[in-house]
Amino acid sequence: MIMTIIDDAPADVRRPTHVAAPARTTRIMLVDDDAMVRTGVRTILEQSDRLSVVAEASDGDEVVQSVFAHRPDVIFMDLHMKRMGGLDAIRALATVPAAPKVIALTSFDLDAYVFQALEVGAVGFLLKDSTADELIGAVDVVLAGNSILSPRSTAHLVRHFAHGTAQAERAEAFAACRLLTERERDVAVLVAAGLSNAEIGDRLFCSAATVKTHLTKAMAKLDAGSRVQVALVMQKAGLV
Repeated sequence: MIMTIIDDAPADVRRPTHVAAPARTTRIMLVDDDAMVRTGVRTILEQSDRLSVVAEASDGDEVVQSVFAHRPDVIFMDLHMKRMGGLDAIRALATVPAAPKVIALTSFDLDAYVFQALEVGAVGFLLKDSTADELIGAVDVVLAGNSILSPRSTAHLVRHFAHGTAQAERAEAFAACRLLTERERDVAVLVAAGLSNAEIGDRLFCSAATVKTHLTKAMAKLDAGSRVQVALVMQKAGLV
């Protein structure tokens, strides 16, 4: 809070009042080896006065150093770059304390790298031709602790894990799910269906805070670092 003085009263009766501090600007980093893509995404994001692009990088090997220097909250990360690709950069960020949220960007709605990006720590992905509303809205979604998937690609993601998961992976995922309580499993299944904590609470007749508690426990048991990774485990296990 910022303290200010009301000046329209006599000096001996002036009283302090409190005014709300301005909302904190969300810090964004763009990582793409195409300067035109970075410029386009920057122009879209900075239409919102709540977002500020504080850093750019043209290759994955610049990411970790830039994160320490600029402390972004969210990174939009291309997956296909020349020296170090987005996958290796996302893996490297796993060693950074309080690492930023990573949203993978891709030109293709069915990109094999996307599935790997989600598994190694990205909290979602969008296509590079996403609308302004989709790009700006994605920032709010991931900062709220949720995951974001390109609407045009969600069906592909489901089919990939429904039909392409090796038997050993499916068995491993199913074994992990057996560690969950019934309520934790219910929450995880609904997370995989794309519901928010509030929507899950409505389904299960409990509060969003209770849902968050169950989800936190489920994530620990599944060794999942994000809602997307919870969804991937549930998909592999064949529970959704």
